[in-house]
Amino acid sequence: MSKKLWGGRFEKATNPLVEEFTKSIHYDYKLAKYDILGSIVHVGILGSAGYLKPKEVSKIQTALLKIGNGRFTPDLSYEDVHSQIQDMLERQVGDLALKLHTARSRNDQVVFATKVYCKDNLAEVAALCAGVIDALKSLAKANSGVIIPGFTHMQHAQPIYLKDYLGAYIMMLEASVDKVKIAVSDIKLTMGAGAVAGTPIDAKHYNVSMGKYAKKLGIGLTGLNLEPTKNSIYTVSDRSFVAEALNVTAIIATHLSRFAEDLIIWSTKEFDFVDIDEAFCTGSSLMPQKKNADALELIRASAGKLFGNRIGFLAVMKGLPLSYNRDMQLDKEPLFDSFETVIGELKVLKGIFKTLKFNEDKIETQLDDESLYATDIVYYLVDKGAAFKTAHTIVGKLIKYTIDNSIEVKTMTQHELNIFSDKFVKAEIVKLFDPKISVESKKSINRG
Repeated sequence: MSKKLWGGRFEKATNPLVEEFTKSIHYDYKLAKYDILGSIVHVGILGSAGYLKPKEVSKIQTALLKIGNGRFTPDLSYEDVHSQIQDMLERQVGDLALKLHTARSRNDQVVFATKVYCKDNLAEVAALCAGVIDALKSLAKANSGVIIPGFTHMQHAQPIYLKDYLGAYIMMLEASVDKVKIAVSDIKLTMGAGAVAGTPIDAKHYNVSMGKYAKKLGIGLTGLNLEPTKNSIYTVSDRSFVAEALNVTAIIATHLSRFAEDLIIWSTKEFDFVDIDEAFCTGSSLMPQKKNADALELIRASAGKLFGNRIGFLAVMKGLPLSYNRDMQLDKEPLFDSFETVIGELKVLKGIFKTLKFNEDKIETQLDDESLYATDIVYYLVDKGAAFKTAHTIVGKLIKYTIDNSIEVKTMTQHELNIFSDKFVKAEIVKLFDPKISVESKKSINRG
């Protein structure tokens, strides 16, 4: 293994098995630009505190920017991304790079990089959610007059507007965006914790505006400000921000999984409500007729993986004594995976929604099911003075009678209807079997 950031008190070489087991470079390389940002800021702090001369600050920061602006390729011989960047810096500025870790510990270094990574990726998730929301709003507008069967327990329930169905997912995603924004604002970027007990540098030097450095590294976040740690033990040991990121991505994945399930069902021959563009489907190696919604199936499946990421991470953290422990290294893979999965899902779904077609003829066929209007008949009886429970029982018996006798309410005679209630007037009843009348009779929804 290449140079380590530690080793002075060791006489023996690290067992190769331990080196291989403990290394994290194969995944934490994704923190490279965020780690470099932290190093650039830290060098400036060392300069303002008198540990580095102005020329030394400039030389190190210039070299770090060069590393950060190039194509960072992980070298798997290193222990972690921090070690590789340190070695790359030494090759550029020589022994001057050895001053970089003055008043600094990887304990503080890694939490800073991970926090900026979370902020950056949460911002991307929010932006992608906004794009999906816009696509859904366009879809709802284009189909504003379409009425579909509403389902509860996977059974026909009542007619609903398609725009309201789509609006439900819009609201879920809007609520998720709010959660994402809260998660971003709750992440405070600090330095000065050291390994656990703080550093000799006065806290005032840790108040730094980092926007110009972030921009130079291609980090699209604005308003990045550093502040001194308020509690060094908390800083190096707490990973609540990781838990929040895993939680909000899992919630978003849940919404997307449910939507994927609906579209999968609706695209079957049995329903045929929607036509998913073939550019977002795959075929079968054996059956030439197949058009499979594989992307949606993977979105549905991935939700479970993200739940596992969240629970697995919390299980790692639950028994850790303060402060830092190497166990925390295992927060990275589930964190990276959850972000990458949700970001990929949102990109795919936006494309699906932009090309999704609704088969109105097939939908209208299912709207002929008289059971969809049973509740409307209940309200009809209530409006004529019947108690709701009584009306509910009458209509339940009426629907059962039509099923048992393979007939429709619309074909029943006035005499037959009066067997169930003398309040029924056939000319009035038949008008209720209209999806437009049904949806428009619901007055409690404030659509805005």
